[in-house]
Amino acid sequence: MIGLALPAATVQIALGGTILGIVALMAIARKSELPEVAAPDRLSGALGIQGMFHDAASGRDIAWRVHRTPGGLVLFTGIGLLAGMFGMGAGWANVPVLNLLMGAPLKVAAGTSSFILSLVDSAAAWVYMIEGAVLMVIAVPSVIGMMLGARIGARLLTVLRASVVRKLVLTLLLFAGLRALLKGLGIWN
Repeated sequence: MIGLALPAATVQIALGGTILGIVALMAIARKSELPEVAAPDRLSGALGIQGMFHDAASGRDIAWRVHRTPGGLVLFTGIGLLAGMFGMGAGWANVPVLNLLMGAPLKVAAGTSSFILSLVDSAAAWVYMIEGAVLMVIAVPSVIGMMLGARIGARLLTVLRASVVRKLVLTLLLFAGLRALLKGLGIWN
């Protein structure tokens, strides 16, 4: 409802600025592919937020755990608000919070974000559909494309090195942030 009440240019500028800020944070972060988490916090330990995955690109089994869970949960609430306001998925924000703040490996963050998006985007979509702000002729092919993209992305995560995934994420976020900012400023039509 907030996104529909604000002027489109304001939403575009806020979105572009937010995404570009995230790009800057991710670009300067060290060890973001495989962050080192010395010990899980109490909440992540109680919830069992840890695991192991086989990274086919490196041929290693990678054990992981997270920390700073309460801060992550607060940020995810804000991310959900922004995602609903912008009427779009929030992978651009979920991945950095999982990776940079909580210490999840980049591949785990990307996979988790894809799963989160499939759940939360469907919830946000109802608000826009009820308000008559959805072009169904566009939405249906987009959903099909996202399903195909998710399958391809899941396969790519298993074979690409984490450093390549990081570069792809940064490139896509940079493009999306610049495009949104320039649209909001009236430079990109």
